[in-house]
Amino acid sequence: MLPDARRSALAGAAFAAALLCVVALLRGGLDLVFLAVALAAIPVAGLLGRRSERAPRSETGTTGPGRPAIAEALLANIPDPVILIDRRVVVIEANAAARALMPNLKLRHPLSFALRAPDVLDGIEEVLRSGQPLKTAYATRVPTERVFEVQIGALPMPAPNGGPAPAGAGQPNVVLFLRDLTSARRLETMRVDFVANASHELRTPLASLVGFIETLQGPARNDTSARERFLAIMLSQAQRMTRLIDDLLSLSRIELREHVVPTQVVDLGPIARQMVETQSALASERGVRIAFEAEAGRYPVLGERDELMRVVENLVENAVKYGGGTVRVGLARAQDDRRGAAQIELVVQDDGPGIAPEHIPRLTERFYRVDVASSRQQGGTGLGLAIVKHTLNRHRGRLTIESTVDAGTTVRVSLPAQEDGPP
Repeated sequence: MLPDARRSALAGAAFAAALLCVVALLRGGLDLVFLAVALAAIPVAGLLGRRSERAPRSETGTTGPGRPAIAEALLANIPDPVILIDRRVVVIEANAAARALMPNLKLRHPLSFALRAPDVLDGIEEVLRSGQPLKTAYATRVPTERVFEVQIGALPMPAPNGGPAPAGAGQPNVVLFLRDLTSARRLETMRVDFVANASHELRTPLASLVGFIETLQGPARNDTSARERFLAIMLSQAQRMTRLIDDLLSLSRIELREHVVPTQVVDLGPIARQMVETQSALASERGVRIAFEAEAGRYPVLGERDELMRVVENLVENAVKYGGGTVRVGLARAQDDRRGAAQIELVVQDDGPGIAPEHIPRLTERFYRVDVASSRQQGGTGLGLAIVKHTLNRHRGRLTIESTVDAGTTVRVSLPAQEDGPP
């Protein structure tokens, strides 16, 4: 047992180090060197390895290990993943963010069991050899693409009891701090893509507007019938540009947050029913019948209501515009064949001309159209299914498209069921 004075000193050092970490976070970043210095001040073995130990209450009413417990709680709530490993690359400690990022991460297991990134593992070896900090990159592809900057630094570990260091204890251990750069990278990509796509797709309607304006200012200045005809076309082109810009902005916002899983529980049943009713007017104009089928009950999923409404709206609208005949919209509960998990399945089926097999893999690409002229005539922007795909990626769902020429198309959306949703 440590003397009370030393215990209080260690507790104070731990508490101060944790506060330094939090202050650094509030200042807008957590520098690796600062983190290493702060963590070095924490008696890690005494703080993390002796959690069950409790000191008696002092005369002032404050408990000795209260401060270490607070310090540990502060460190656990650092929003970025932090992992501490020893010289054998075995995990000593990891905060909640690290465990959420790497579900296979376990204490006293090699880091390579959970992190299969050659650049990071090679960087750890280099830090152990040289003792100098370095930075490298780490990217995940599943369930969504995320990019991290990994800061690796050497961290000497103190002896567990504050006494003489055991053999080999002076050798450096390693701390890994992962800074999430996904949002910054997505924002940069979004800006570049928006400029490229907008400039390409807006060129045609803008050229049409300029041509009609020049005609109205010149030869058709006093031609009433031509003016009315040209103004109607100009209005149509302006509306097309508005839809295009709205879809580009919507797609960019979704891609920017694609790696953030929704936490709100919503019922997909009322959303699907509302979107079917909304599209009924368009269906009546085109002589299309919409049938909605769903068993009684709730269909709870984790999601953003507005984004899921956009998914259903795009799928039903596509079926009405390009399918025809009878559009059947169904909602049912199912089981994931691969994982056995409960799923909510939305199916949109039409009796239209169908889609050739070579087009199906590319339908979710930006601006890809099976028939460019028909799509533009129908007011399509070529972004609807791209929005659906990225929205489902964020909601951890799947999109399946099946089609047979002259026999219709079936679009199937599967989302993880949330059985604990509110009534």
